[in-house]
Amino acid sequence: MKNPIETERLILRELELSDAEGMFELDSNPNVHLFVGNRPVKHIDESIEYIKFVQKQYKDLGTGRWAVVLKETNEFIGWSGIKFITDEINNHKNFYELGYRFIEKHWGKGYATEAGKAFIDRAFNEMKVEKLYAYADAGNENSRKILEKLGFHFVNSFEYQEELEVWYELKNPNSN
Repeated sequence: MKNPIETERLILRELELSDAEGMFELDSNPNVHLFVGNRPVKHIDESIEYIKFVQKQYKDLGTGRWAVVLKETNEFIGWSGIKFITDEINNHKNFYELGYRFIEKHWGKGYATEAGKAFIDRAFNEMKVEKLYAYADAGNENSRKILEKLGFHFVNSFEYQEELEVWYELKNPNSN
């Protein structure tokens, strides 16, 4: 297990099975799924299976989504992190992508930006990634604002799983 990352307000750590209840709260909310395919989970077993899937990514790919926990209360509030994508998306394959998803009551508090900065730092300075990518539903203005605040640059719009998405890129300033 990799060492957790601490920010001013957050602890970022690998997902554990004990996160299942928080993950279920997150992914069973239809509002959370508005811009990610409208497929909220129906049973906590789906959340447990997702956590196991991500834990397998840690072993197989060395990275994946991490739990985001409030330092003050030790409460699971969502996930964020760097995922290695092996599928082809927007003519890219085998790339690192930043993502995040938070429980609705924690939206608008800057947690996605705070966690995003920490994961960008890890990707560029520890993992030595040359470029990070991110994508969001074209209609998700809040997610787009977060990506731009983190320094990502809009590249193009594209169709993915019958939805219009926007593609962003961030180059490692330490690379040539």
